[in-house]
Parts: sequence; C-alpha cells; structure tokens
Amino acid sequence: MVEKREIWFTPAGATRGLHIYLPDGYQESEERYPVMYFFDGHNLFFDEDATYGKSWGLKAFLDGWSKPLIVVGLECSHEGDQRLTEYCPYHFTKGFLGEIDGTGDATLRFMIGELKPMIDREYRTMPFRECTAIGGSSMGGLMSLYGVIRYNRWFSKAACLSSTIGPCMEDFRADIAACDISPDTRVYLSWGSEEGGGSKRYPRKDNDDIMSRRNSELAGLLEKKGATTRLYGQPGGRHCEADWEKQVPRFMNFLWLNA
Repeated sequence: MVEKREIWFTPAGATRGLHIYLPDGYQESEERYPVMYFFDGHNLFFDEDATYGKSWGLKAFLDGWSKPLIVVGLECSHEGDQRLTEYCPYHFTKGFLGEIDGTGDATLRFMIGELKPMIDREYRTMPFRECTAIGGSSMGGLMSLYGVIRYNRWFSKAACLSSTIGPCMEDFRADIAACDISPDTRVYLSWGSEEGGGSKRYPRKDNDDIMSRRNSELAGLLEKKGATTRLYGQPGGRHCEADWEKQVPRFMNFLWLNA
C-alpha cells in the first residue's frame, strides 16, 4: 500500500508531500525492512499523481518483487523553478540550465537529519546504512549521486537515472577524491540514447556519446575508491518516466540483489 502524508520541509519553510510504499503484510507482521528514498516522490507510484501523467510504476513492480522494502518518495516543490534550486547541490555557472545557486546540500541534510529519523521512528525500518538507499532521475539523479558520495555514512546504494551531471563534473571529481566511500557502495548510472533532443552544435548522437563518457568517467572514479557501479545506456531512452520505468527491475536488482 502507499501512504500519502506531509512533512515540514525546513530548508524552504513549507510542507512537502511524502509518498510511502509499505510492503504487503506490513500491518500484520513485526518484520523490519530496508528503506529506499526517492526524489520526485509523486512520480513513483500512480499515473494520476505524476507531473506528466505517467509514473514509474514502482508499486506494481514492488508488489511482485522478491525483496520487501519500504520506499519513501519526497515530493518536490511545484512552484516555478524552485525544484531546480532545491535539487541542485552545487552552484551552476554554466550549462543549459544557466546559473543556479543550489540549496541541494540543505535538502540532503534535511533528509538525513529530519526525514530519515522520522521514518525510522514511525515505521519498522532497518536504519543501518547497509539497508538505506537513495534514487532519482534528472536533477533527482544528480542529488542521488551527490548523496551517496557526500553522505556515504548514511546511504550505501544509489540509483542515478539520466542525472544532470554536465554542469558539475569538476565538482564531482573533487568530491569523489575528497570523500571516504565504503567498498560496499553500489551506484547505478544510466542515460538514454535519445535524451537531449540534439542541436546543430551537439547532434543527438554526440549528446549520447558525451553522456556515456561523463557517466563512465564518474563510474571509474567511484570504482577506484572501492565502490561497485553499473552503467546502462538505454537504447532509444528518452528523458521521461515511461523510459525510466523500464529500468526499474534493472537498477533494483543490481542495488538490492547484487544481480
């Protein structure tokens, strides 16, 4: 089942929606469960909640999957460009998004310092980092990658789909070099061959090659620190929930079943 509730999002001084998946039989058992936190939680479970009318279909997958776990989806701001600011952990000064003075680190600290303690207090979780993962797409993928690097003490796994890494490669290089990353860390990095739309300067094939090189570089840096990574360039993949849904079994099996 999926519970919908609200939490006070301290960094913005406003409420944010939570979409919380509980495994079948949760109410009848005393079992404890691993937890995966996702960004853009309204896009995870039901088409009627999703911004563009199509969800990741995550509930249907989890209902039939072999590993029961709790999923907590944090809803983003729906006001103007506030989502970009709250889901940007760096100060962007270049790239297609323009300049963004991101507050993403405050968002991650809220998740660690307020959201996770509330979930661990009110639900039967396995609170240990080995049982805690993070995931998202686009800016949410960027945040998930940042989170598993900078806050590896709390997150041991990350699903980073179509992550907006272009404007911050230098930041990631520095963070990976500076941060302690546990050897049990697992990171899924993906992109779609049809993302970016293409332009006269960067045709679509060039965009695909650029995304492949960037994700491969980050995977290599993470592997050197001891992490295990999985790269996936989705053939025909676009920047949309319908294609991210197709990757759900792929990244969930890799992160949680080591498959």
